[in-house]
Amino acid sequence: MRFPSLPTLALLAGLAAASLAAPAAHASETLSEADRAMLHAEIRAYLLENPEILREMVALLEEQGRAATAEADRDLVTAHAAAIFDDGFSYVGGNPEGSVTVVEFLDYQCGFCRRAHPELTRLIEEDGDIRWIVKEMPILGPGSELAARAAIATLLAEGPEAYMTLHHRLMGLQGPIDDAVLDEELTAAGLDPAAIRAGMEGEEVTRRLAGTRALAQSLAVSGTPTFVFGDQMVRGYLPLDQMQTLVAALRESE
Repeated sequence: MRFPSLPTLALLAGLAAASLAAPAAHASETLSEADRAMLHAEIRAYLLENPEILREMVALLEEQGRAATAEADRDLVTAHAAAIFDDGFSYVGGNPEGSVTVVEFLDYQCGFCRRAHPELTRLIEEDGDIRWIVKEMPILGPGSELAARAAIATLLAEGPEAYMTLHHRLMGLQGPIDDAVLDEELTAAGLDPAAIRAGMEGEEVTRRLAGTRALAQSLAVSGTPTFVFGDQMVRGYLPLDQMQTLVAALRESE
């Protein structure tokens, strides 16, 4: 490893002394143009020969950025806790009395939402102590809007059990959702497509979607899936083991 030369170390020491002696003046102003050029050349050469230092600096900055984002997200969750955890209309499943609450913002056409669905379902079933809240957030076009309205209309007309049956079917799809696909899934879920469609444009369905969109905007949620685990927001897909780690950490912090 190459270390700065003695002249460079002397210049750095001079900078430190100058900053202590004259805090109001910028330290680099005490250097001549030649000394400043030599210092810059030495620093550049040192970093080029030791690029791991730059990698360490980038990693540190990224970690600081993640910590700052996590702290800001915790503040957002705290500020909007009532709308997140008790809006009075979102589906609540799992164990409604569970010690840990997991909130999911999802789009029925989102590939990563579909990928996370079986893992989240397994987490909830195997744990048995998780309260799960679903927030429909259709952002991927007309098919997403169609599916979200159908799901909410089903919850309103047929109740939570029928809603969850349809939810599982929609999340298990592989391709886009259109009218024909929706009618097939409604029928397979034991529902009357005509009856569900009759309620899909109702004021209450629209109100609920608008409420979730407003909440998402307040939380700076622009993509799906987005999860809230307790007071932590997680933007994006999570595999099962990471979900389990988050849940365990939340319980330990109680």
